Amino acid sequence: MANSVCVFGDSLTKGVVLNQEKRYTVLRNSFANMIKSSANLALRNYSRFGCTVSKGLDSLLKHLAELKEYDYVALEFGGNDCDFNWAEVSAEPDAEHLPKTPIDLFLNKYTQMIEAVKHAGSRPALLSLPPVDAGRYFAWISRGLNPANILKWLGDVERIYRWHEMYNLAVCRLARDTETPLFDISSAFLERRHYQQFLCDDGIHPNEQGHRLISGILDEEIRRYRKEYAS
Repeated sequence: MANSVCVFGDSLTKGVVLNQEKRYTVLRNSFANMIKSSANLALRNYSRFGCTVSKGLDSLLKHLAELKEYDYVALEFGGNDCDFNWAEVSAEPDAEHLPKTPIDLFLNKYTQMIEAVKHAGSRPALLSLPPVDAGRYFAWISRGLNPANILKWLGDVERIYRWHEMYNLAVCRLARDTETPLFDISSAFLERRHYQQFLCDDGIHPNEQGHRLISGILDEEIRRYRKEYAS
């Protein structure tokens, strides 16, 4: 029964949003805090802004002994892993550039996290990723750089969306291959006609409305898990 959850993730699960002053801040009404209240969960959140799966694995291993105290350990990574050093891309658009975590390493590290949670005596669960708004994200990462050079390297702006979605699909396949529960928050955004209204001006972080959307999906899933457990 999902009564206690430990979370390892990045700024999404941390509840980071871009405020009106164009500064990142932690949202009081983040989806993690909302489901903690609505679903009456004991929740410990070790998420960090900018965290990649490698940093997440290091953090998880530091807290390994306590994981057995939780019914589930929720994991959410990929948004930072698929990102690039845009300053380097801007400076050398004809060079080869690798993401922070190449996809093979991403899957390897994520698999290690899943196995570590199981061996620690808890149950892992994965979160899919909300989609990005490629246009707004391109404008955000190009600030103070050379947008033309970045676009030259990308080929087209929508490559940002496709690249990010490749990592999201990898998370979904990983959940299937490791028989790990997957909480699909991607579809909740994509089924909206204008999902972009649920994102901050940077085009990647869900805004408060987006966090309410995620909270509703997770609350339903937690109730379903509890009902199945009770029966």
